[in-house]
Amino acid sequence: MNSFHPGDLLDHYRIENLVARSGMASIFRATDTRDGRTVALKIPHPEMEADIVLFDRFKREQEIGQKLDHPYVMKVLPNEGASQIYMVMEWVEGRLLRQILQQERKLPVERAIDLTRKICDALDYIHRHGVVHRDLKPENIMVDDQGDIKLIDFGIAGHEGSRRLTFAKLSQLMGTPDYISPEQVKGKRGDGRSDIYALGVMFYEMLTGKVPFQGPNPFAIMNDRLLNNPIPPREIDPSISPELQEIIYRALERDPKNRYATAREFLQDLERPDEVGVADRPELRDWKDRRAGWPRRVAFYAMLALIPVAIFGLLLWVAKHS
Repeated sequence: MNSFHPGDLLDHYRIENLVARSGMASIFRATDTRDGRTVALKIPHPEMEADIVLFDRFKREQEIGQKLDHPYVMKVLPNEGASQIYMVMEWVEGRLLRQILQQERKLPVERAIDLTRKICDALDYIHRHGVVHRDLKPENIMVDDQGDIKLIDFGIAGHEGSRRLTFAKLSQLMGTPDYISPEQVKGKRGDGRSDIYALGVMFYEMLTGKVPFQGPNPFAIMNDRLLNNPIPPREIDPSISPELQEIIYRALERDPKNRYATAREFLQDLERPDEVGVADRPELRDWKDRRAGWPRRVAFYAMLALIPVAIFGLLLWVAKHS
C-alpha cells in the first residue's frame, strides 16, 4: 500500500489526507505548491505495477482522462516530468451518488430527472469522442453541492472497436453485475448502448429505490436480466408517470438494437417527457412470470472451474503410480 502521510511532498504536491482506497490505488487530497490549487492524486499501489491488467487499466484511465474536457467529466490534469506514476485530477467537493442513494433511498422525480439528464450529457460527449465507460454506476458519479455531476473512474473504459470483453473477464473488466448490459453478460463487446443500459438501471433505482434485477449472487443477477422483466416502476411507485416508465423501458431494452441508439436520444425524451408515446408493452403484463435458468448456468461454470482441478488430480495420481 502507499505510505504517504499528511505533509509529505510528491513532486510539486503536498499530501493533505487520504480520501479513498481501492485494490488498485489510493486517492489523496493534495495542494499544488506552485499555485495553491487543491487537487486529487490517484497513486497506484506499488504491487499494482506487477499486475499487467491493473496497470493497463490505470494507464488507460489516465490517457482517456487527459483527452476529455467536459464540465460533467472529471478532468485529469497534465503531469509531465513526474518522478513516479500517478494521476493528478481536479478536486471536486461533493458526494458519490451511491452515498446519496444510501441516505435517501430514492430521489424526488425532478431531482432524478435532472441528474439523469446531466449524466446523459456526459455520456453523449464521451461517446462522440469514441470512449465507452463500461462501468457506469452510482459509485462512479460524483454530485456536488449545486447538483452538478462528474463522471469518474475510466479504469475499464475503452475506445470504440477495442477488444471484445468475455464472460471470463467479468471480475476485472466487465463492471458491476447490477449495471452491466445483457450483451456484456453474453460476452459481447459493449458499446455506447451498454452505458445507456447502465444509466437506465440507475434511473430506475433513483426513482424506485431498488435495482431492477436482483439475486443472491452475481450470476443470478445477470441471469435474471437475460430471462426476466423487472417490476414495472409504477408498481413500486404509482406517482411515476407512464412517460417516465416508458423512458426507463427504452433504456433497458434487452436487445441493444431496440434501446436508445444514443445518449442524446435519451436526453431528448427526458427534456420533453410529455411528448413520449407510451407503448403497450408485454413487459407490463408478464413481469410476474419468472424463469429461473441460473442454476443450470451456475452448474455449468462450476463444472468448467473443476476441470483444471480434475486434470491436476489425474497428473498427481499418474506421478505417484509411475
